[in-house]
Amino acid sequence: MRSVIPKAQLLTRKCRAISGEPAYSAAEVLAQLSETPAWSHENKSIGRSFAFRDFYDTMAFVNALAWMVHREDHHPDLQISYNRCTVRWNTHSVDGLSENDFICAAKTDAIFGRSGN
Repeated sequence: MRSVIPKAQLLTRKCRAISGEPAYSAAEVLAQLSETPAWSHENKSIGRSFAFRDFYDTMAFVNALAWMVHREDHHPDLQISYNRCTVRWNTHSVDGLSENDFICAAKTDAIFGRSGN
């Protein structure tokens, strides 16, 4: 079983190419979620919904998120509405979850925290 990566370390790591590695097991996902507790595990992905005051704040968050995911070269599924954005992470190359998903979940939380919400 892989060791849990503390959130502070997730924030300093960069996503990397994942090839030939297995997806996180259910137990590993559960353990790693202790560092990103607002996220939930569902259907080989982790997701979280973020609420905003209005469409402008929602889109500001989405644009900041887009900048981060471009730099990480790891891209989420997004569902965007007037005052809400749902973000889902998974790693297609492992057909499940990888360290990259938890790195990006932690960085997504940091972006949300900086947005003043």
